[in-house]
Amino acid sequence: MQRFVLVIGAGQAGLAAAYHLARAGEPFVVVDGADRVGDSWRARYDSLTLFTPRQFSALPGLNLDGNRELYPGRDEFAGYLERYASHFEFPIRLNTRVVRLCKDDGVFNAALDDGSEIRASEVIVATGGFQQALTPAVAGHFGSGVLQLTTQTYRNPHQLPEGPVLIVGDGASGRDIAAEAAQSQSTILSTGKPRRLFPERVFGKSVWWWLNVSGVLRAPAESWIGHKLKQSDAFPDRRRSFSALAGLGVRIAPRLSGASGNKARFADGTSAAIRTVIWAVGYRDDNRWIDIPGAMAADGSVLQHGGISPVPGMFFVGRPWQRNRASALVMGAGPDAGHVVASLLHERRG
Repeated sequence: MQRFVLVIGAGQAGLAAAYHLARAGEPFVVVDGADRVGDSWRARYDSLTLFTPRQFSALPGLNLDGNRELYPGRDEFAGYLERYASHFEFPIRLNTRVVRLCKDDGVFNAALDDGSEIRASEVIVATGGFQQALTPAVAGHFGSGVLQLTTQTYRNPHQLPEGPVLIVGDGASGRDIAAEAAQSQSTILSTGKPRRLFPERVFGKSVWWWLNVSGVLRAPAESWIGHKLKQSDAFPDRRRSFSALAGLGVRIAPRLSGASGNKARFADGTSAAIRTVIWAVGYRDDNRWIDIPGAMAADGSVLQHGGISPVPGMFFVGRPWQRNRASALVMGAGPDAGHVVASLLHERRG
């Protein structure tokens, strides 16, 4: 068959892949199950902002307008992705979900939810690593009178009933939600593993500028620096330290150890009556639609190194720590996609 690349996912990773494929003159199509490009961002909580300032939040070939030092919001960035796709006139099929991906006789077959299929010589999976919010087993021990939300179903404080709110997970999202919930409700933030926060600005410049110019963000995952970054799981302190949150009225509690009815129990032996729980404990992949021998590990995670699958012709973009710390950020999508497209062309020639 004629060489043809299928890109699955029209988020920043898929659009970055499309950019590099178009520059290489490769025929391709991008498919996505959403109604609009950028909908994966529009589905997040209302006050979400990107980790990185605008100067580090653009894809290759098109700047993100606005103050370079400030952080783009959820809807702003979703709109940027939509403009990006339109600007480059990428071939994108929306409302098109891949329900099964297999490979027969060296050809990838993507079965779509409308009953049709797409055949491709190569495939780039750009569905990202933040697909389904995790809900731990302890959630089942709360009673029916406790409203339970996740970082995917929480939108804003207006949907919270009157009564104490427990946010479980003290990553960036958990801290953001705790800060805004505390404006109207009694709020508890249950912590997890120790985390480090680094200053937002150093000597008048964004800390991301320093991390980028120093090469720290590009340090390979298996390097000493990469190992330390993984271990610390640090993010910028945008008035989200425990002391700052406590100043907003948030009670900082240790790890959630159990639940019963409307009672939450914590690792220090204390407990609290809860009306709402918001789970902010991370995400998991849902790759059950990938039906290709050798593509998946025993635990259901994808097998890839630097975005390259052991399955010939199969590639990934947008995986956390795919190549380095930047891989989980918008600023890493372009370089990672460039590396993957170059690898695809090299593999084809080889």
